[in-house]
Amino acid sequence: MENNNIRSIIDADKIIHEPARVVIMSLLNAVDSADFVFLMNQTGLTQGNLSSHLSKLEAAAYIEIEKTFHKKRPRTIIRISQTGREAFSKYMEIMKGFYNSVG
Repeated sequence: MENNNIRSIIDADKIIHEPARVVIMSLLNAVDSADFVFLMNQTGLTQGNLSSHLSKLEAAAYIEIEKTFHKKRPRTIIRISQTGREAFSKYMEIMKGFYNSVG
């Protein structure tokens, strides 16, 4: 295993490098947008946990959150931003390099 790959995993994006946020970013990277309920169902996170993770991703400008109403009911739409897409791509490259070096 190369020392560079070990160092790169240590330096991986700490915002993304949390299991729940990796799943959230993976889901958002695959779609144009997702609503809060969809993400909650797909991740298995509670409403509070998902909200907390989304807040951290939004603070890093990795996602955009839009609150709207649909049939008089509140609806939260989440999209990955260009910054988030680039950060996630870089994160995945680091992870692939690490796994390839140990595998």
